[in-house]
Amino acid sequence: MPELPEVETTRAGISPHIEAQTLVNVMVRDSRLRWPVPSDLAAQVEGRRLNKVLRRGKYLLFEFDHGCIIGHLGMTGSMRIVAHDEPCSYHDHVDLVFEKVTLRYRDPRRFGCILWQTHPVMEHALLAHLGPEPLSEDFNPVHLLKACKGKKLAIKSLLMDSKKVVGVGNIYANEALFMAGINPHRQAGRISAQRLGLLVGACKLVLTQAIEQGGTTLRNFVDSDGNPGYFKQRLQVYGRAGYACTQCGQPLIESRLGQRSTVYCKLCQR
Repeated sequence: MPELPEVETTRAGISPHIEAQTLVNVMVRDSRLRWPVPSDLAAQVEGRRLNKVLRRGKYLLFEFDHGCIIGHLGMTGSMRIVAHDEPCSYHDHVDLVFEKVTLRYRDPRRFGCILWQTHPVMEHALLAHLGPEPLSEDFNPVHLLKACKGKKLAIKSLLMDSKKVVGVGNIYANEALFMAGINPHRQAGRISAQRLGLLVGACKLVLTQAIEQGGTTLRNFVDSDGNPGYFKQRLQVYGRAGYACTQCGQPLIESRLGQRSTVYCKLCQR
């Protein structure tokens, strides 16, 4: 599933091409996404000027004066800038046709979404309860210490709770915990303030590095130009179960935590 770096890579790739452009036409070939594409979407936005493309967690927000299109890539979705006359394929479900280019939404498994929300957009049910952005100043050691206080929940599960901090998905939670030397199964409330401070820094660093590399392509993700992300080559634990730890050389262990693959080093992470 595309995580925060992949969504940010998409945002940065598409925004220069469509911001300040008029949305001329909305073409919905298949409305059956995770939630149905609103039947009145075209009536809401056709002929309107797109102000900005923003990101909140893993959601893309296409901001108009009177509201936002909320987009989510789901597990296999992508958004690409294409020429108006580029032929569509079977899984190209929605086109947002602007003056100069078309933004094409492709989603083979249809787990993503294209929704509409009038302002204030942050009151939408998908956005209202999201925690701070991990790359913002609001995500800091004080915030994480407060979120962890008294919690018996595993630290990796807490880190992936979007109400505590938004957008730290499975790949980057694995990587940040390795970087901070914290066992993903450790109870959140039993980790010292100093180590939680290291974890905050690790989250920010690994996400920043992933964005610089264009995200991580494991199976389906491509950016707005159709290119894969290259952070996979820098992964130290995720997807490397049984391989040698890059720090101590011992085989990495894989377990299930919250029904997600969790890979860590038993010696380096405590």
